[in-house]
Amino acid sequence: MAAPLIVSFGEMLIDFVPDTSGVSLAESTGFLKAPGGAPANVACAISKLGGKSAFIGKFGDDEFGHMLVDILKKNGVNSEGVCFDTNARTALAFVTLKKDGEREFMFYRNPSADMLLKESELNKDLIKKAKIFHYGSISLISEPCRGAHMAAMKTAKDAGILLSYDPNVRLPLWPSAEAAREGIKSIWNEADIIKVSDDEVTFLTSGDAEKDDVVLKLMHDKLKLLIVTDGEKGCRYYTKKFKGKVPGYAVKAIDTTGAGDSFVGSFLVSLGKDGSILEDEGKLKETLAFANACGAVCTTQKGAIPALPSPSDAQQLMKSKSK
Repeated sequence: MAAPLIVSFGEMLIDFVPDTSGVSLAESTGFLKAPGGAPANVACAISKLGGKSAFIGKFGDDEFGHMLVDILKKNGVNSEGVCFDTNARTALAFVTLKKDGEREFMFYRNPSADMLLKESELNKDLIKKAKIFHYGSISLISEPCRGAHMAAMKTAKDAGILLSYDPNVRLPLWPSAEAAREGIKSIWNEADIIKVSDDEVTFLTSGDAEKDDVVLKLMHDKLKLLIVTDGEKGCRYYTKKFKGKVPGYAVKAIDTTGAGDSFVGSFLVSLGKDGSILEDEGKLKETLAFANACGAVCTTQKGAIPALPSPSDAQQLMKSKSK
């Protein structure tokens, strides 16, 4: 059976990462170019795991924009939903890797091409072919991209396609923390599946992310599954019928960039193949264990897309830790 199509919507940009870990941007003497942008990372993760993915977004008609679209194609991602802007640049981000592999961001988007995607430029036919439509929240920050995002979601919803949302909070990009909270929650009740990190739970609820009753404030009537990722500790899952946790895999983390996207890509590939994992707790736990392994493998190498695992990479890690 051909793999079902998963369409990812949003931004793709270039992360400039210091060639030495643990230094500030000012101290860094050199930077490595790394393609990034959560929705694009997810699309590449899906393809690398044997799924079928497409990316919808806008790029500057510049060398970096064309380079990024080439990377999508090289990673087997359908690029029929991509367009170029001759008047705006491809977005850039300078990323600092702290000693523990965690990141700080400094963005160049004023405005970048991804923010200028218009509804009229959406490939709605491509969206309608999807089984799952996946998106983040960065595309909600400013018009016209917000309008395009809302129209894309409506097209998917009207076609009966599952909506998957990973807000990926990036505070420096929003006018204020309050604006971020409001913007992220403005589409909360549309999604069928939401993945948030423990830090994002704290940010969105102002409560203790470890407590179930705090997390459950984020549930809504239409939500089929809420996943909370807890870094190397693994993840928790919440549906209307059951909840639980799945332990992660301890690895030596070099760079956490893309780990959450690797996790999401893995989960969406499994969901695309078998929708019953949302009702069957045993199957869901297996799926999430594999997704945890995919996230863990991704942290053992620098960069997001180059570090995305193949199925055998993840299976190997799971085998090595189950002895």
